[in-house]
Parts: sequence; C-alpha cells; structure tokens
Amino acid sequence: MTTAKDLFIITLDPRPEHAVGQGDLSLALAGAELIDLIGAGAVTVDGDRIVPGEPRTPDDALLGDAAAGLTRQPPHERIDDWLWRRGENLSAAYQAGLEQDGELTRKRSGRSPFGPERVEPADTPGRRRAAGRRESGEPVLAALASAVGIDDGRSGEESGFDDEAVTTVVAAVHDAVMELEAVRQRRTIENAAFANLWRGP
Repeated sequence: MTTAKDLFIITLDPRPEHAVGQGDLSLALAGAELIDLIGAGAVTVDGDRIVPGEPRTPDDALLGDAAAGLTRQPPHERIDDWLWRRGENLSAAYQAGLEQDGELTRKRSGRSPFGPERVEPADTPGRRRAAGRRESGEPVLAALASAVGIDDGRSGEESGFDDEAVTTVVAAVHDAVMELEAVRQRRTIENAAFANLWRGP
C-alpha cells in the first residue's frame, strides 16, 4: 500500500464531520504520490520543481502511472502545477483501483435494500496498516490528512519533516487546497449575486 492509498482509506471515516471534498482529496493524493516517488528515489525537488531521476516502474499501478506522467525535459514541472494536473479526477481513480483490489466494499445506507450505496474500507491488512499509521500520528499521513480537514487534534504537533522536499510538497498541497476553497467561495458569491439579479429588488 502507498501513502496515497492509506490516505484515501482513512478519509472514508464514517463520522460526518470528516466528510472530505473530492477535489481536496485529489490534490492531496497527488501530493502523496509525489512524496512516495521522492522516498523511492524516483524524483528529487529543486526549489519548487520536480526533477525525475532514472526511469523506474513502481510496483503499484497508480504510482506507476504517476511516475510515467513526470515531465522529464527541462524546465521541469512546478510542484503546484503537478498537483493540479495529476490531481484531476484522481480520487475517482483511487476509488476504482481500491475497489478492484478488494480494499473497498459497497454497502447500502440504512435498513432499506434500496437505500443509497456507500463505499467503506474492507477488513484487510491494508486497512489495518492505514489505521495504524493514522493512530500513530505518522507525520506525512497526518499532514496530508490535515490538509483535507482530518486533523484528529494533531495538526499543530508536526512543524516539519526530516526531508526538506517532503516539507515543500506538503506545503504545496495545503496551498492548493486553500486555493480550491477560495475558488469555491468565489463561485458561491457569484452564483448568489446572479440569483439576486434575476429575482430583482
């Protein structure tokens, strides 16, 4: 299991206050992939740019897709550009991949057999590993979870990481999620103004 898969699993917490937006999650998943690629030595970070190393194919299919999508010619891609490009619909790709691997299961909400379906983690070693990382407050997973609104009261505990590149990526994820929220708020205001215009005085 990768950091991105662990992150996806812990966001399926059934508590309503932990509902995570798909756009926010997609950006964080792209950041998690980049952190795993850094850890594997597949990329380095030079300032705010992603510099690929020797081509290598990770064992994980989705992480392999991420590695294959790296910009290998200079000028190398900026981290924030990577998050937006790679993050497009990424949460849906992870949901499909985890369902295919048996890590997620679909259940009906409520008692009715015709109620809406919801997806939840299956009882697998992968789920237990993700839960263990979360419960231990593992810094990278905790920081990415905090970016999408799951902090478990730990958000202030981690001020940095041993790896400066990881710190840079996590900061970029937080900035991208804040930018997405600003876009949402602007659209809400614009839609409200448009509706008021049609309603008139």
